[in-house]
Amino acid sequence: MSIGVFDSGVGGLSVHHKLVERFPKADFVYLADQANTPYGGRPGEEIVELTKAGCERLFAEGCSLVVLACNTAASVALRRLQQTWLPGYRRRLGRPVNVLGIVVPTIEAATGLPWAHEAERLDDKVEKVDVVGVFSTPATAASRVYEIEVDKRRQDVAVFSEPCPDLARMIETNAPREALAAAVAGHVAALKKRIGRNPDRAILGCTHYEIVADLFGQALPPGTPVIHQPEATAEALARYLAQHPEYDPGDGGSRRFLTTGTPGPQNGLVETFWGAPLLFEAAQPVAAVQKI
Repeated sequence: MSIGVFDSGVGGLSVHHKLVERFPKADFVYLADQANTPYGGRPGEEIVELTKAGCERLFAEGCSLVVLACNTAASVALRRLQQTWLPGYRRRLGRPVNVLGIVVPTIEAATGLPWAHEAERLDDKVEKVDVVGVFSTPATAASRVYEIEVDKRRQDVAVFSEPCPDLARMIETNAPREALAAAVAGHVAALKKRIGRNPDRAILGCTHYEIVADLFGQALPPGTPVIHQPEATAEALARYLAQHPEYDPGDGGSRRFLTTGTPGPQNGLVETFWGAPLLFEAAQPVAAVQKI
């Protein structure tokens, strides 16, 4: 058995890298749906179907768990897959499998509270509000998942999402650093203008953005705390595996990288982030299934 990590492209490698550090003996299979990247501007139904196909591919590779290292997929597709697809799929497969996301660990990190906690509504006015800025794809921003779920748990935290339509694509296609820096600075400035001031904290709500986290650090005011999804996801997965021994992460330390796009080496920006060359194999197509 192994752990699968799925993203529309190479951004999920930021989460994968941290998972490999946290679980060095586990077996991992990474799948990038580069034939269909980016997901951020796609309709919801397409995102659901593409995410389901990616999960099926990873389960076919022997994964017992799949981590959606993609905010768009986790925000738009995860709950629906868990509720309407996974129960029947488990029965057909005849073994335990599950799909987890990165949004829940991020919200837990942003609120300092467990996912199961829901705050009592307060009649008194909150005197001081902690403003959190979320930089994300348009689909994640449109889902309002961070605004909704944080508000359920903390009335003293206000969330403002800034959609960044082209940033994931720029990172995926190895855009020049100067162009990336200008794009990041523009989105930081746009968020500040909409809030009326700088955010107190920031969330990089697309795993591609971790690859250029230093550029966000330069654009934000010095010392602005940034919630990093890879670290939050790794710790959440450790807790989950401790509570669910039925999911076997393997113990051979193997690493495989698959893509629905062009196999071979990845771009220099990603390899610099990873710290070593990355060679992707071609992913075999998943058989067509009925829509859910």
